[in-house]
Amino acid sequence: MNMGKEIQLRPKVNVSSYIHFLLNYRNKFKEQQPNTYLGFKEFSRKCSEKWRTISKHEKAKYEALAKLDKARYQEEMMNYIGKKKKRRKRDPQAPRRPPSSFLIFSQDHYAQLKKENPGWSVVQVAKATGKMWSTTTEVDKQPYEQRAAVLRSKYFEDVNIYRQQHHGRKRSFRLSARTQRSSGRTEPNKRVDPV
Repeated sequence: MNMGKEIQLRPKVNVSSYIHFLLNYRNKFKEQQPNTYLGFKEFSRKCSEKWRTISKHEKAKYEALAKLDKARYQEEMMNYIGKKKKRRKRDPQAPRRPPSSFLIFSQDHYAQLKKENPGWSVVQVAKATGKMWSTTTEVDKQPYEQRAAVLRSKYFEDVNIYRQQHHGRKRSFRLSARTQRSSGRTEPNKRVDPV
């Protein structure tokens, strides 16, 4: 039980004009014929037939209800503070992924583009770099792809070394945790008689 913390439920999603009509039609149907049972398929068919035959004026009522419901939902979502997903913490000792050939190209040309166009935002520079990369020939891309390949192979080597070093630590940590947990308990299948 959470004391002092209220659990805020996610707002109910807005529904379409047809769903408002369907709910209204179902309530009227239950009032008029309380002892009659219709299966979902048959009831849905009757509703859709009725929806097609009603006037535009009557449909406008349900469309207005749908607009109000949408406004209500948007307002509630503005005030809704949902659960925040916890990000998995990255090990600071783990090797970082290498940049792609495009990223290496971008890093090389960023300063030049920024110098030529000082008013550009990062997004505009990135778009320009993307256009430059797409117009660059395969021959001109080759040095960037080679640098990326070298960095990628170094990364995989570093990952293997990291896993070898840290795998042993994880394993020893798990074993020590198991022995600590089991030292305070009896074995699972043995029964202890009260004294």
